[in-house]
Amino acid sequence: MFDILVAGEINPDLILSGNVLPEFGQVEKLVDSAVLAIGSSSAIFACGAARLGLKVAIIGLCGTDVFGRFMLDEMQKRDVDVSHVIVRADEPTGLSVILNQGPDRAILTHMGLIDGLRASDIPDSLLSQTRHLHVASYFLQTKLQPDLLELFKHARSLGLTTSLDANYDPSEKWIGFDQLLSAVNVFLPNKTEALSITRARDVESASRQLAGKSEVAAIKLGADGALACSQNKITRSKSLEVHVVDAVGAGDSFDAGFLYGYFQKWRLERSLRLACVCGALSTQKAGGTEGQPTLEEAMKYVP
Repeated sequence: MFDILVAGEINPDLILSGNVLPEFGQVEKLVDSAVLAIGSSSAIFACGAARLGLKVAIIGLCGTDVFGRFMLDEMQKRDVDVSHVIVRADEPTGLSVILNQGPDRAILTHMGLIDGLRASDIPDSLLSQTRHLHVASYFLQTKLQPDLLELFKHARSLGLTTSLDANYDPSEKWIGFDQLLSAVNVFLPNKTEALSITRARDVESASRQLAGKSEVAAIKLGADGALACSQNKITRSKSLEVHVVDAVGAGDSFDAGFLYGYFQKWRLERSLRLACVCGALSTQKAGGTEGQPTLEEAMKYVP
């Protein structure tokens, strides 16, 4: 029934843009814009994959509050199946406040139910309906972490492929990947994450280390494009030159593009190019999902 099952966090982003550096002492500052948008790496990825034409379901936790209802409604509008989301009336949905200044940003996150999902919440009856399991925000999903290796192994035993986007580690310890990556087909870190996890001196060395543990590692390099490694072969792709409104969720749109190519069994170079195109195009509008391209829109830039 589904190409991808996303197991992850569900929360909106409140994006403030302009002169967003706060001043305490009860100073009120005016910002250029405020947008309530789909947030969380997992949900933004799910929307990006669905936008490319993939059949996507998401499982995670949210509340019955205004933020939870907003997320469910907005994901449904973007053809993401939310029927397996666990809704809890007595707990709050998480929220991220993003202070956005051009390509850079600071993020303040209230956890709420962001870390609520457990591996035991994901039944075989759901796994058996999908080809692929994707997990993002590994470090925020503290209840999923302990059993994620076994979940990935179990999913693969059922015939699924797997992917992981670690995202940033607030503790900056960057541990837990040596065994985990053995059950991951596609690992999707950015440059900072890849270097921090491997302790490598350069991104090429990091990519070889990571691809030696998983099937393929695709590393996001921001405006410099991306690099991927599989079977010790390294491939690079440039980004598109676009007018950046904000970069929220660009990495998640990249992931969606890369996995689309992976599912189609494209050569590594072409998958990486589609990923870079999807990431770049997504930055042209505020929020993580409004600028996500359709497959037709993205393929204009993919040879």
